[in-house]
Amino acid sequence: MLVEESVIGSTSEITEQLVVEVMVSDLDRSIELYIALGFTLERRDAGFAALRWGGRRLFLDQFADLPPSNGPARANVRILTTDVDAVWERVQTLGLHVERPIADRYYGLRDFTVVDPDGFGLRFASPLSCGANPCDC
Repeated sequence: MLVEESVIGSTSEITEQLVVEVMVSDLDRSIELYIALGFTLERRDAGFAALRWGGRRLFLDQFADLPPSNGPARANVRILTTDVDAVWERVQTLGLHVERPIADRYYGLRDFTVVDPDGFGLRFASPLSCGANPCDC
């Protein structure tokens, strides 16, 4: 749900030390996809959106001339969740390109990577042995 429609971000948004900003060719399409994945829309203006995953932000910035991506993810961001299998099930209904299917990895995570329509990778993960809250690991 849209919390605020403004051209200026909140003080916390402006001063947050590190936020990933993804360039997208179609902001409406990207917002719809990211909300379907479980993000919440915090703010939107003409060509920009601020989304949240828990306490973290992800910015989407529209660039109409963004070249299409036909290969592997240009970059990816890891998103910790308490139930990676539930997110995997949700992803199956969205028709996204799966770059790495879900599996338990040697580095201690159960994860998978999908690629959004503009070539940005999203790696959803849950720790294999840290209890219910992945942020406590």
